[in-house]
Amino acid sequence: MTGSGPGAVAGSGPGAVTGSGSGAVAGSGSGAVPGSGSGAVAGSGGALATRYRAVRAATEALAAPLSAEDQTVQSMPDVSPTKWHRAHTAWFFETFLLEPSCSGYQVFHPAFGHLFNSYYEQVGSQYPRPRRGVVSRPGIAEIAAYRRHVDAGMAELLAGCVGAGQAALVELGVQHEQQHQELLLMDIKHVLSCNPMCPAYMPVSDRSATVPAVEHVAATWLEHPGGMIEIGHDSTVDVGSGGDGFCFDNELPRHATFLAPFALASRPVTCGDWLAFIGDGGYRRPELWLSEGWAAVQSGGWGAPLYWTRVDGGWDVFTLAGARAVDPAEPVCHVSYFEADAFARWAGARLPTEAEWEVAAVAEATAEPVPAVPGANVPGAGLDTVFPALHPRPVAGRSPLMGDVWQWTQSAYSPYPGYRPAEGAVGEYNGKFMVNQYVLRGGCCVTPIGHARIPYRNFFPASARWPFAGVRLAADR
Repeated sequence: MTGSGPGAVAGSGPGAVTGSGSGAVAGSGSGAVPGSGSGAVAGSGGALATRYRAVRAATEALAAPLSAEDQTVQSMPDVSPTKWHRAHTAWFFETFLLEPSCSGYQVFHPAFGHLFNSYYEQVGSQYPRPRRGVVSRPGIAEIAAYRRHVDAGMAELLAGCVGAGQAALVELGVQHEQQHQELLLMDIKHVLSCNPMCPAYMPVSDRSATVPAVEHVAATWLEHPGGMIEIGHDSTVDVGSGGDGFCFDNELPRHATFLAPFALASRPVTCGDWLAFIGDGGYRRPELWLSEGWAAVQSGGWGAPLYWTRVDGGWDVFTLAGARAVDPAEPVCHVSYFEADAFARWAGARLPTEAEWEVAAVAEATAEPVPAVPGANVPGAGLDTVFPALHPRPVAGRSPLMGDVWQWTQSAYSPYPGYRPAEGAVGEYNGKFMVNQYVLRGGCCVTPIGHARIPYRNFFPASARWPFAGVRLAADR
């Protein structure tokens, strides 16, 4: 969850996990073949096969509420059709595991390698990303057959003796598919929002029964003394790692950095805060904006976050559960880096660096847990055990750093000191996109449960608004 690059994979993408767990082929950011993660050990693939099946089934469950027409639409170049996500994730396993590892494997269709390759130049050509929506065939039935064909091949592969390198690639493919699950929801939300009927992806019959009322209260500041700290994935520390040792290569190597004393807001910026920004002319005051941001406001006609609409003097917001009134206590969502930066300047604060965010999140994770408000548009249809919600939950005066909305940082997406991408095609994802993008941290309401972790680096261009991105303020001390 793109993160953001031209291949539209959320987050840090399938390029090169490196290893830390017992099955790691390469250690700590050496740039060699992807490394660890649950099941990434030589031997029986039973546990990894179970994980593979669960994640693949979750993708199909996400697509189940959508018609063939829903799954074909591409509403803007950054959005990919649902059926493309389903096919591309199958293509990944076929291309990187089944074709090189299984001598008797037959590709499902020779044209699919071109249609569903995102941006892996070393593998072959790619169909133009902005034109994915004009490909009416293969249809969703043939895509489903393609996924079953790949699943059958993977079942045979995982039933045998799985080497450490193969296990690492399977885990990489599973993590990659989870990223596309988030992208699928991001993209279909944009698709459905373009329909004047405002159709819901998954209606919630009685939101008041699942979302308790939360009073909109002011944020406070969480102080940090700064000093020399370390950030990045640490295989010896399980704080926020999900417990499986997996990481993408852009989380490595772990390294030291110095922080001046700072403070982080106790909760994300809310819709109520944003209404005050709008009311004070925030979108009409060029002194608040970066030059490129002000140009985006002017050219795009921005006057509120994406999916907000003026209705009878108030504001409605389009969600995956349909349109409804804006809740002032919810974290604001679907704002660009430009908007986040302008709001911070208006508020007399700034955006945090990713190092500040990470050290604060680690401190929070090792302290007494911060309770989250329950409910809020839970997905239902069996997906509530896979995805936390379809929309950010209301927040009180204090809310966890992880979850609800990705949080923009002021840190440019660039390599950590000593970073080297993995060799081969799977190394194409992260390194070549480390320019003209900003880092987001924390996961969001449509990130699969257990996928995000504290060191996880998502990234998008400064103008991107369709991710579930929000704001948490920082201040110097």
